[in-house]
Amino acid sequence: MNSKITPELGRAAMRALFETRSPLGPLKVMAQHVGRFFQIPLPGFRPYVVFGPEAARKVLVTERDKLLWRNTDPVTDLLGRGVLITDGEEHDRYRELMEPPLHPSNLSGYTQMMIGQTDRVTSQWKNGDTVDMLVESRKIALLIIMQTLFSKDVWKDLPRIWNPILKAIDFISPGAWIIWRNIPRFGFRKPLRELDDYLFEIIDERRKTKETHQDLLQHLIDAGLTDKVIRDQMLTMMIAGHDTSTALLAWIFALLGQHPETHAHVVSEVNSKDRSPLLDHVIKESLRLYPPIHIGNRRVAENMEFAEGTVPAGERMFYSIYLTHRDPSVWENADDFCPERFAHGRKTPPMSYIPFGGGPRACIGAAFGQAEARIVMARLLQTFSFEPMNADKIHAHMGATLEPRPGVMMKVLRIPPNF
Repeated sequence: MNSKITPELGRAAMRALFETRSPLGPLKVMAQHVGRFFQIPLPGFRPYVVFGPEAARKVLVTERDKLLWRNTDPVTDLLGRGVLITDGEEHDRYRELMEPPLHPSNLSGYTQMMIGQTDRVTSQWKNGDTVDMLVESRKIALLIIMQTLFSKDVWKDLPRIWNPILKAIDFISPGAWIIWRNIPRFGFRKPLRELDDYLFEIIDERRKTKETHQDLLQHLIDAGLTDKVIRDQMLTMMIAGHDTSTALLAWIFALLGQHPETHAHVVSEVNSKDRSPLLDHVIKESLRLYPPIHIGNRRVAENMEFAEGTVPAGERMFYSIYLTHRDPSVWENADDFCPERFAHGRKTPPMSYIPFGGGPRACIGAAFGQAEARIVMARLLQTFSFEPMNADKIHAHMGATLEPRPGVMMKVLRIPPNF
């Protein structure tokens, strides 16, 4: 297939941008007409884009050493030496320190805490309120990740850290900086400094306390890392750990709101004594359609050969999880919401379903995030009924994660006990 972007195709991509209100539209148009390998033809911004199982295998497993995670992007400015944007032995050391608290063997010990934090957020809801589940999911996810990794109860601190966290997410989201790297970015310095101050306070408190913890923060301190490097790992996990869960929970509600029959079946199952397989399938299908980390951003250190062409060393390359998950040559009715595709132990081709990446650098919190979604969703659906208020107006927004915008508005009614 011809990998060139013609003027006619460029115009079609621009139309898709206006129709979908997201760069995902143009990417999909280019993928449909050009294939699994193409170069975005923008002035000053010409990254290569690859997708599909074979490309994912190369990028994540067999030729991962030809790629660097560290870029000259705002995410590097924000996260410093965070595990997400370091390479080689430095990355391996940080990852080894950070894996134990999120190991699957620890998940059962977090269940009651996750339920309790969910209940704290919903205690603020009044019967008949309309709430934005994008916002409410963020509150729940923040409380859970801070308690899990840092043993920090941030309930009373949410007003203090809310805006700084949103500004940090906005700072690393796609914007004009992609094309004009040195464009002035006003309004970020103060909130980012406030977020740093908060994290350094937590570190200082822990160093002074005589209490012992088995959390991530303690592992980092015991390893002898400097406060700055500890801050980098904390901020990495704070942002990545809660923002991905926020997006997942919000998309589940958006999709259930758009598919009332599935919503009703899930509610029925979570209220039965049996474990709900349908909820697991809904979570997986939400991750397929709207993977929170929808694209991987790499620098190519050594020429990479794909069936459709070569990405030269020194270039920027994206591998698209979103396009891989909607590849019609792999997925039947690829754009449709169909949780049943994951039923009865059905297998997907290797590297065709990668919401948490793959290979040695697969997401540390993959098992934790899925367990969190299952526990939080079950609790919410058992205690409240949800009536969608804007299901037909939701579209995907490409930020730091893939979010449902303008939000997921739900009218909530508390279900009486023993209902």
